[in-house]
Amino acid sequence: MMFNPRLSDLFFWHFHPEYELVYIEGANGTRHVGDHISTYKGSDLVLIGSNIPHLNFDYGVATDYRKVVVHLKKELVETHFYGTPELSLINTMFQKSKRGLAFQGMLKKGLGEKLFALEGLTPVKQYLQLLEILFLLSDTEEVELLHDRPYYNQIKDKDQKRISSIFAYIDNNYQFKIELQEVADLSHMTKEAFCRYFKKMTKYTFTEFLNRYRISQSKRDLMSGQSVSDACYGSGFESLSYFNRIFKKITNENPRDFRRKYV
Repeated sequence: MMFNPRLSDLFFWHFHPEYELVYIEGANGTRHVGDHISTYKGSDLVLIGSNIPHLNFDYGVATDYRKVVVHLKKELVETHFYGTPELSLINTMFQKSKRGLAFQGMLKKGLGEKLFALEGLTPVKQYLQLLEILFLLSDTEEVELLHDRPYYNQIKDKDQKRISSIFAYIDNNYQFKIELQEVADLSHMTKEAFCRYFKKMTKYTFTEFLNRYRISQSKRDLMSGQSVSDACYGSGFESLSYFNRIFKKITNENPRDFRRKYV
């Protein structure tokens, strides 16, 4: 079991072998899991199956919010839970999580508090409380399936490593000019092949993904009091007019208005 604390407001499209149970409250945001895109209001509680790509649930959230993420190791779920008859309801729920599950109703807030409390418990008490949470989730009918059928990520192990290296390269170099050719070379592909590959893996073109990442970084700079110009060039944009246009397109407000809310 692994806990993931609140992430900064970054565009973080990712996937991992662990099953993920995430709860966020005090926010209106985007629920982007696999091919499913919708919005949530006030709070959200979602169970995501192994290796289903998803966007961080706090992306674009400007309000004060709380979030807890619990990662359950694939081996734990698929040996311990799948192999125990007494946990058949939980087993069935994890099978359904291949489609992504969003929980609704009054149960959500109470279980959210139990999830927040996990980190302060001893390992044995963590396990028992998590088991209770999973049982209550598996026994509710107030749940939405996010896909019509199980979502199978076609990305192989070598592709996971390749995408991770691309994300790391962006994180280390977003402040500078990034040529498409240099990222294609990093992936040992032609530019054309890389563009097709990246869109298939992330659902975004490379330019769209890079712009969203840079905008998320610029928002942090603006919130800390930097000028619009400094946030623009500090996040890797070379043109102030282009930065303003992309910022407005992604956030539905201009950077100056966004900055005024925090400074």
